[in-house]
Amino acid sequence: LVKRNFHSSRPLSKEDYYKTLGIKKDATAKEIKKAYFQLAKKYHPDVNKTKEAQEKFQEISEAYEVLSDENKRQEYDTFGSGAGAGGPGRGGGQWQYKGNVDVNEIFRRAFGFGGDGTFNWDSFADSQFGHSHAQEMVMDLSFEEAVRGTQKNIFVNVVEDCPRCRGTQVEPGFKKVSCPYCNGTGMITQRLQGGFFYQASCNRCGGSGHYNKNPCQECEGHGQSVQRRQVSFNVPAGTNDKDRVRFQVGKNQIYMMFNVAPSLKFRRDKDDIHCDVEISIAQAVLGGTVKVPGIMEDTYVHVPPGTSSHTKMRLTGKGVKRLHSAGYGDQYIHIKVAVPSYLSAEQRALMLAWAATDKPKSGTVKGFDDSSGYVHDSKGEAKQEDTESSKERKSKQSASS
Repeated sequence: LVKRNFHSSRPLSKEDYYKTLGIKKDATAKEIKKAYFQLAKKYHPDVNKTKEAQEKFQEISEAYEVLSDENKRQEYDTFGSGAGAGGPGRGGGQWQYKGNVDVNEIFRRAFGFGGDGTFNWDSFADSQFGHSHAQEMVMDLSFEEAVRGTQKNIFVNVVEDCPRCRGTQVEPGFKKVSCPYCNGTGMITQRLQGGFFYQASCNRCGGSGHYNKNPCQECEGHGQSVQRRQVSFNVPAGTNDKDRVRFQVGKNQIYMMFNVAPSLKFRRDKDDIHCDVEISIAQAVLGGTVKVPGIMEDTYVHVPPGTSSHTKMRLTGKGVKRLHSAGYGDQYIHIKVAVPSYLSAEQRALMLAWAATDKPKSGTVKGFDDSSGYVHDSKGEAKQEDTESSKERKSKQSASS
């Protein structure tokens, strides 16, 4: 394995390193490391022997070397050419990278091994960047569970120390031995023609100086394995549909997205809820109280006399708990006057009597002929009104007009 050094003094634009790794400027340290690993898996010289791959690996190694170091990254962001005159940093500054980079050493420091052809890249990626690093889950909730909050038991995949070797990577009863290829130094030295020497990390032990002759049979020498665990998850009150939260299980990060089912009773608008409530004709005319469903408990609300359909009432603080601030939203009640589709003979007679005394409106009332003084009974037969009653009604109508 040859030590791959390169010298670079070319000015790079402020975006080059980020574009090289395919990440955003605000990428976290873990995102930088993951991007570097995915590219190294493709372009590492021990995996891809082409000249283009070697050059690409040098580029991503340089980018990772700078962006993974907090101080170097800050200098790069400050003095990069993208921060020229008028921009941040010392106006007009140009970033230049100057130095010899041992790409193998960078990789070994990042992941603890040299990336030689015998290594199981997919297995390592799964344990480092798979379940433990980017596990996404979806939880279905009812409307009531989301607005009230609830606790649910869920199963998650987490990366933990191997239960067999307890993270040592070695089969129980054995120990790692000194690497016979580098004599435990972690480095190999070879002589070139002309009397030159070069050093590189030992590709057998990954520069550790130790050789695992008896790897753990369960984790295959990785020291970690994916375990399925049941955990209790608290859904916060006020959770909305498609909300996404991050929570920690040991050293593992898990992202949870919620699918909230619609309610048959309520409509939600941010922290406010709306519901339709029916009242009878008698309640609408005379007033009274009506039972209103709530997300926590039902409430009896006063109905003023003369309430009509589409009246909107507000119950302060009876809405959904605010997730990111104190307090609750409001509940809005939309009144609907329920008109019966069937009347008994007694109810029909009462309504006709009401029509006889009601304030005139445009048009007519079915079953009541205002001009002839006849009303129709429940069988549809015409009957003349009581003379005195008819005269009295017409007299009132004349006076009102």
